[in-house]
Amino acid sequence: MRYVLLDRISELQPPERALGVKCVSLADDVFVDHFPGHPVMPGALILESLAQLGGVLLEATMRTRGRSDLHALLVSVERAKFRRLVRPGDKMLLEAKGLTASEDGGQVRAFARVDEQLVAEAELTFAFAQVKHASLIAKRREVLNVWLHGSSEEP
Repeated sequence: MRYVLLDRISELQPPERALGVKCVSLADDVFVDHFPGHPVMPGALILESLAQLGGVLLEATMRTRGRSDLHALLVSVERAKFRRLVRPGDKMLLEAKGLTASEDGGQVRAFARVDEQLVAEAELTFAFAQVKHASLIAKRREVLNVWLHGSSEEP
């Protein structure tokens, strides 16, 4: 099973910040077992949605420095706090603020909100892996275009 936990990136301003959206739906596979009759978005998946946004921010930061061959890999989660439950029907507004970025990796401070209330926050640390295969680079660009523009076509 593959989890893409961003529906849209509404703002991408490397290296400062990125904003994104995840609309939580009862149709999401995770709610079959988490929990029957009481569906709750797992905290690990909230962190994953924040990590996907933070990774995009760090990759975009490195592209502005001429490194379009790097892929961000989550290696550490620190100071994670969960403040309230996220349920189907909620629209999570995600924010990643860049803290550091170098060719080795980077760090972001990330926040998830529902109805302007903070539901989760964490500091996320990433390492960069160099991607040399052209088809993998193209696939990543396609996913990024869908997140940013709603289409895999380049604007």
